[in-house]
Amino acid sequence: MAANDSLFLPDKADMYNVLLTFPEQVRHAVAIGEDAPFFTNTPQSNDIVVLGLGGSAIGGDLVRSYCAATKGANSLNISVSRGYNVPGTVNDSTLVVASSYSGDTEETLSAYAEARKRTKNLLVISTGGKISAQATKQQVPLIVIPKGFQPRCALGYSFFPLLYTVMRHPSVTKNAASLTKKAVTETIETLDKLSEVYANPNGKNPALRLAKKLHGTAPVVYSASERMDAVNLRWRGQIQENAKNVAFGHVLPEMNHNEINGWGYPKKVTKNFSVVLLRDAEDHPRVSIRFDALKDIIKKNVKSVNEINLQGGSLLARMFSAIYLGDWVSYYMAMLNGVDPSPVPVIMKLKAHLAEK
Repeated sequence: MAANDSLFLPDKADMYNVLLTFPEQVRHAVAIGEDAPFFTNTPQSNDIVVLGLGGSAIGGDLVRSYCAATKGANSLNISVSRGYNVPGTVNDSTLVVASSYSGDTEETLSAYAEARKRTKNLLVISTGGKISAQATKQQVPLIVIPKGFQPRCALGYSFFPLLYTVMRHPSVTKNAASLTKKAVTETIETLDKLSEVYANPNGKNPALRLAKKLHGTAPVVYSASERMDAVNLRWRGQIQENAKNVAFGHVLPEMNHNEINGWGYPKKVTKNFSVVLLRDAEDHPRVSIRFDALKDIIKKNVKSVNEINLQGGSLLARMFSAIYLGDWVSYYMAMLNGVDPSPVPVIMKLKAHLAEK
């Protein structure tokens, strides 16, 4: 970081360095995934439920999106459950992964306890805490990931060990597993290149340029419902937590059947919104046409419409190049808002209130 650059003054906890070294986190996370324990019993079901909240859950969302769009892995039925209970469909053959970075997320602990009554096919991903202690005592396979990060900054650890776990499922073809391994290599190479670009606060930095366009507005992120829905969710969450800035989003084509009609009024409000279009080379051709039409229809009602064409040959590389851009955009928005991106005082206040009840 340029220590004398006033832009970075709000970053008291040095999230800059966490973002800069994200490619190294991914390398470490891949190494953990390659050596991670698997389910105790050979899976007999393609149903996988990931229990988690916030930064611990987004890894599950991304694995779900990736596998659903990957031939040879799309037979897996992966879902993410965010709450105190498990879905009613969980039975004794369902595979359940409890992901809690701290190990003390109350919703995940509750859902994990219920899951143990339904199935013995369990696996835990955590740094420690209560859930790790329970997994060890109950002889449930445990993937241990490093402490010291904000959960949302540990995406590499919540995603790649889980990805390598599901790639070992017997229904996943050898070709899908092989292509995924190659895609991981490309993803790391892409992140290495992008880190140099996004970390330099000059006029050529696309993350900083976009952050300046979004600054002072409420961003709305649109993507196709296929493949990029979880990336879309990640963008919104990072802007909300890092920049302390409200953000919204939706997916195409669904928003074309409802939300698009709402951009007319109130005009004084819509002018304070900016739109980000996450466009992927493999979007359905009709969705691509819808993106073009959407841009033309709403551009006069909002402050700006910003198109992002995802980088990378493989789906995985494109997903993570988009995620990395969004993380840096949210970081620079935090700097422009004059807030430290690391602490989340409102969430901590809520947790303190809950602890009193």
